[in-house]
Amino acid sequence: MPNIGTVLKEEITRLSRKEVRSHVDPTRKITGQHRRDIALLKRQLAQLERQVTQLTRKVLGTRAEASPDSPSKPMRFSAKGLQSQRKRLGLSATDFGRLLGVSAQTIYNWEHEAAHPRGAQRAKVAALRGIGKRAAGLRLKQLAAK
Repeated sequence: MPNIGTVLKEEITRLSRKEVRSHVDPTRKITGQHRRDIALLKRQLAQLERQVTQLTRKVLGTRAEASPDSPSKPMRFSAKGLQSQRKRLGLSATDFGRLLGVSAQTIYNWEHEAAHPRGAQRAKVAALRGIGKRAAGLRLKQLAAK
């Protein structure tokens, strides 16, 4: 014959499990529904982002001149490339900084990857890529004359 204490304990455990299950099951169902909704929303968001990307490519492809401040092709920056460009032109950091409108310390920081140029400065660096030593010397003389 079982002890009355163990019988009561087992009955209380059984009833409490039943009670907890009655509260947890609806919550579990709601949680599952929320997860499905979130997954659906994520798929919709990804699809909309793809559509936006496609549309911006079409718009920027047909009207590239519409926004001169934001170029359609992003410009990359390399500290090594900047240093080799400066040396190719035979310029000191001070002179190169004058051409770009920044200080020699800024050029040093860019070359040693302590900082990176911002958008307008990147555009100026890109514009200097196509010039030679003579053109750079002429620009420096023009800047010195001003």
